[in-house]
Amino acid sequence: MVEPPHGVQMRYIKDQIYDYITISSLLSSIIDTPQFQRLRYIKQLGTSYFVWPGASHNRLEHCLGVAHLARSMVEHLRTEQPELGISQRDVDCVQIAGLCHDLGHGPWSHVWDGLFIPSVAPSKNWKHEDASKMMLRFLLEENNIALSEEDVKFILALIDGDPSQCSSVEKRFLFDIVANKRNGLDVDKFDYIARDTYMIGEPNKISSDRLINSARVIDNEICFDIKDVNLLFELCHTRFKLHKMIYNHKTAKAIEYMIVDALSSAEPFMKIADQIDIPKKFLYLTDDIMTRIESSEAPELEKSREIFKRIRIRDLYRFVDQRSVEWERQAIFRELITPERVVQEARRLAEEQGADIDLDALTPASVIVDYATMHYGMKEKNPLDFVKFYSKRNRNTCACAQKGDYSMITPPVFAEVKLTVFTKHPEYLGLVQAGYRAVLKLIPDDSTPPERPSTPTRGHKRTSTLASITPNSFTTVPLTYAATSPGRNRALKRSHSGSLGSIGGESGSGGDEERATKRLAQ
Repeated sequence: MVEPPHGVQMRYIKDQIYDYITISSLLSSIIDTPQFQRLRYIKQLGTSYFVWPGASHNRLEHCLGVAHLARSMVEHLRTEQPELGISQRDVDCVQIAGLCHDLGHGPWSHVWDGLFIPSVAPSKNWKHEDASKMMLRFLLEENNIALSEEDVKFILALIDGDPSQCSSVEKRFLFDIVANKRNGLDVDKFDYIARDTYMIGEPNKISSDRLINSARVIDNEICFDIKDVNLLFELCHTRFKLHKMIYNHKTAKAIEYMIVDALSSAEPFMKIADQIDIPKKFLYLTDDIMTRIESSEAPELEKSREIFKRIRIRDLYRFVDQRSVEWERQAIFRELITPERVVQEARRLAEEQGADIDLDALTPASVIVDYATMHYGMKEKNPLDFVKFYSKRNRNTCACAQKGDYSMITPPVFAEVKLTVFTKHPEYLGLVQAGYRAVLKLIPDDSTPPERPSTPTRGHKRTSTLASITPNSFTTVPLTYAATSPGRNRALKRSHSGSLGSIGGESGSGGDEERATKRLAQ
């Protein structure tokens, strides 16, 4: 490990979670680069910031926190177990991996790699972890930070949590610290769970210091004191709760899809997806791409600007309905409940009931069916089944926790899928909900996968040998219900011609506006 040029001193950074954290001269040389400072402009929680104003923290703060916890963990192990032979080079590499593990996140974090890139460049199979490795090499080269190739490979392997990517002489347990592929319990989760809960104003009683001090290496694997088993279970449960309540909040999700639509519309003109493999271009892909598009006067970006304006005035894609789907039944839901089927049923119902609704803009592209996977960290499995524990009476022997060693109040399956339906045209909310629920009736309320029904034809009687799934009674609205929002209400007052759909860059009809105006008056 080569130290940075002389003159870079040790310093301390005040952190909301850990108070003052120590930054070595080597880390300073990495932090003080354009590649790392880029993370100041990428929100840690993406669009959740539009829902929780306090969630203003960025990837930079998170990476500093992970680097701090990574160093704390490896130094704890070196002090408590000198027989492990942990070197200063090991400490530095693990800390750099923690610092740089998120260098490759794109604008709005997971919106980028989870939705946008797959929609415009599905063949790329792009992951932010790959971009992090690309940007780390770029950072080292552009800023003349001299690390040996062996050290660089070690750091990149630590970021991936994959020891096969580097020399076999590296200590296997070190790969459990930043990206733990055994059970998902690593300092990355320790930090983002503590930081995210704090920033949204939720209490957090899980002490990362306690978990780090509980860690011990046995059989080349990081294990924990059995007395902390319930604390680790609570950590996993908190991860699930954050995904259910915060990361997949319906309003944040609606804004995610609006951002993706705006960027997709801009893609033919801006060629955004072509920039993700070019480090010098990727350096400038941050959340401010929204501002860049808004400030542009290019006619090719007009539709993107209109969608972004809808976000600004809170005229969002509208939530239609949602339900939790059992993990083992997600396949049939994903197959049957699609925008195409929902629109087909919605149009059929509108015609059957003679609803006075202009259906021109009701297309599969105007309906979103989102499936969000939420779990404790190991999909349907219990993460604690993959964690080894020791006791103070047997500090050098480890084993998995058994039934009765911790809370008996555990779910039978540790994952579920959150199904949420949105409409891009608020005037169709009731109709889209009716279409969705018509498709939902085709799925029997039984754990045994039924025979898959064929697409029904007009006039075909829908029958099922089993009771169909009960819809969500709390979200029910009439078929002709048209949603309103403060932003849309203001737009209606300002405009006496054109269509509601044109606000979002999609065509509609004057009749839609007239009907919505009448409903507002009522």
